[in-house]
Amino acid sequence: MTTGAYFLPSGEIKFRVWAPKAKTLSLVIGKEKPILMNPQEQGYYEVIACSSNAEMDYFFNIDGDKIRPDPASRWQPYGVHGASRVYNAMAYQWGDIRWKGIPLTDYIIYELHTGTFTSEGTFESIIPKLKHLKELGITAIELMPVVEFPGSRNWGYDGVYPYAPHHAYGGPDGLKRLVDMCHQIGLAVVLDVVYNHLGPEGNYLGDFGYYFTDRYKTPWGLAINCDGPYSDPVRRYFIDNALYWLTEYHIDALRLDAIGTIYDLGSKHILKEIWEAFHQQARVLGRQAYIIAESDLNDVRLINPVEKGGYGLDAQWNDDFHHAMHALLTGCRSGYFKDFGEQSHLAKALQEGFVHNGQWVEFRNRKYGSDSKNIPGEKFVVFLQNHDQIGNASEGKRLSELVTEEQYKLAAAVLLCAPNIPLLFMGQEWKTKTPFLFFTSFIDKDLAESVREGYRREHSYYGHMNMLDPQEIAQFSQSKLCWQELDIKEHNSIFEYYQTLIRLRKKVSCLSDYRKDLVNIFFKEKEQWMIITRGEAGGSKVILIVNFAAEIRDIATPFSIGEWSLRLFSSSCNWEMPDRINLKEPAVRKIKVPAYTAILFEGEA
Repeated sequence: MTTGAYFLPSGEIKFRVWAPKAKTLSLVIGKEKPILMNPQEQGYYEVIACSSNAEMDYFFNIDGDKIRPDPASRWQPYGVHGASRVYNAMAYQWGDIRWKGIPLTDYIIYELHTGTFTSEGTFESIIPKLKHLKELGITAIELMPVVEFPGSRNWGYDGVYPYAPHHAYGGPDGLKRLVDMCHQIGLAVVLDVVYNHLGPEGNYLGDFGYYFTDRYKTPWGLAINCDGPYSDPVRRYFIDNALYWLTEYHIDALRLDAIGTIYDLGSKHILKEIWEAFHQQARVLGRQAYIIAESDLNDVRLINPVEKGGYGLDAQWNDDFHHAMHALLTGCRSGYFKDFGEQSHLAKALQEGFVHNGQWVEFRNRKYGSDSKNIPGEKFVVFLQNHDQIGNASEGKRLSELVTEEQYKLAAAVLLCAPNIPLLFMGQEWKTKTPFLFFTSFIDKDLAESVREGYRREHSYYGHMNMLDPQEIAQFSQSKLCWQELDIKEHNSIFEYYQTLIRLRKKVSCLSDYRKDLVNIFFKEKEQWMIITRGEAGGSKVILIVNFAAEIRDIATPFSIGEWSLRLFSSSCNWEMPDRINLKEPAVRKIKVPAYTAILFEGEA
């Protein structure tokens, strides 16, 4: 790290901060006399201090009148307005020495929110639940942002100390213990980070330096200064942050939030620079590590290789898959679902990636997107649910509340058979009835009221005003998963269904193959059925037959030579279905498929 407080081999502590706006800067340790810091080039200040206290609390004093925490604080035990605490990054004894990461193509991601995943809402309380995730078949957990935010309840996107794991979650050691245990049992860890803005409360970076710019706008606050005057130290601050999680916390991948609001018109985009630095450090550490973007830009430059003029990012979330499936199942056509709802959209998402690839999009009132048909399937993370799609909808309702159980299971089959990296949101695997609501715990009363009124205005048309106060603790407590649901047959059967799907994906090699050119899709828009075939040359092959209709369909299905075995029948109804189909020559067989049902056959040559 180029800034912050860190221990030297001598046992002394070096404090370094970028503060070009300061005329003088002092280090304040407890009630001791302030120590004047030494100015360096480009607006940096530094000083070395002795301490016998390994957990020393400190502030910086700007020009003698502003007492502020460290912008690069590793630990904020008293919250966003309190003192920073020195943290010895080398003190933790890691047990994951053999862990080198796993290929991105092996990722089956499980997104979770630390505060609501368990009743305790801490890093360490997640550890006993890792067994559940392993039994499910998950290979990577993704933590929603965990850095210090105001209060104790927040989605994490209002963080203001990008280097400090939240004190209410368990601080630095708690996060390290969670990552350590994940690695010891074979789970990778993805961390959601926010490099497009910082939250509104406790955000003191602007007092130190030119971290923000008003040349660009974001929906959440001032944009980060990535390309204006004084931007070099700002870029270094966020690049260092990416390397910090990789190095000090052994994080395997970063998910960069809303990269469409990371503005950079410089000669080398900061996203590209982060990717290069991250992979260089991963090579030094002998680890496999990845950068994943969240983006709705449908811009292949993000994931195209550097040699093709791209930024080289390893993957990106593909909202188009979600929108296509959601609109098809629910019939919703409002907002960004306006341009979805046909089977052709889902087919295109499966075969190409982006549905909108340069044509006119009504929701955006312009031509939108770029062509992704030549982009490998592992470059796309796909999902039926995520925190945004649940939490920003009416009452935080999950997909399972909006569709029938048969539709829910059908959608899961398509997700886990897609030639992309699948992501599940916590509780999805047992069809939890717990909502995921938007919640905050701002301390500033004026800000809290502003957030409260803004959220009510945005969602008042749902007619549930009692559900629309993010500051109410009920919003948070209602969002905590109810693990006891797994003891109920209705929920446990869905868990077993997801287990089966993930087991099939791992066992049948063509289902975990990401070659989109080996995927063929046939569908009848009016009759609402779809056939997805996947195969490998001389290897495994499958046929997934999907009936999206509310009626039984006789679906003419093309089978190639060989023996075909029934591997999945998603419907809960009793139904006669051939366990095996033997063919000495290619043939079309009519398969009678119940309403809202997916059927998977595996073939052998």
